[in-house]
Parts: sequence; C-alpha cells; structure tokens
Amino acid sequence: MKTTKVSTLQKRIFVGILALFMILPFMSFAKKIPFLLSTITPAARGYVKIKKDRNRNFVIKIHISDLAEIGRIIPTKQTYVVWIVTDRDLKKNVGRVKSSRNFSNNLTVYFETVSSYKPTQVFITAEGDESVQTPGDVIVLTTDRF
Repeated sequence: MKTTKVSTLQKRIFVGILALFMILPFMSFAKKIPFLLSTITPAARGYVKIKKDRNRNFVIKIHISDLAEIGRIIPTKQTYVVWIVTDRDLKKNVGRVKSSRNFSNNLTVYFETVSSYKPTQVFITAEGDESVQTPGDVIVLTTDRF
C-alpha cells in the first residue's frame, strides 16, 4: 500500500474550501442595482437591493436621494408607483413611494416590499392613482434589466 503525504498548505486550502461551502448557504447576498439617470428628475440618484428571504420570496429595498416632490412633476401627478418586471415579462405594481409631505428634508426615499415574483427590472412612474394596474408614460427612474 502506498501512502501519500498531504502538505500543510493543501490541508489549509481544503479546510478553507470546506468552511466556505458550509457558511455560504447561511449568507444572504443582496444584489445592488443602480437607477439610471433620469431626464424627468435629473438630480435623483438611487439604487435597488434585491435578495431572497428564507421563504424564497424576493425582498426589494429602494434608496433614492434628491427625488423631486410629486407636485413638481409635469404633467401633475399624485404619487410615485414602484413597478417590477418579472422573469415572465409581466409588469407588477408593488407599492407607492409616499408623497412629498412624507419625504425627509433632503428628499431621501426608502421603500421596502416583498414579492413572490422574481424581478428582472425595477422602475418608478408618476401616477394619478396608486392602485393602477398598468404603468403610465411618465417613467421617473428605471434600472437596466438584471
């Protein structure tokens, strides 16, 4: 019977890889996607973070700074609505961003929701009503497809 020697370096690499595979399932990776520059609200900057929760739903978190008050959008609208494009190419209304009186002083917006649909794109429209089922023409911010 032939015996092979395993070096200390090889043992450390093996243990490191084993530890990584044991820890990896418990880590929650969030995909961070920036919004593209907007012609409607050019000062607005932000990003979307998406991750799966333990129930296999998708947690969608949005952070936007310098978003214009809804009353300043022309034509005048009532609310900002957040939409996702699903992996089946459906557009779903997932909630609204609260109006200007609820913004902080520096017009920073935080939005969070959970969806069972896997998003492939996120965009925000200015709408007259928050319960609309199809997005209007005034797209304020959008991400690339991811």
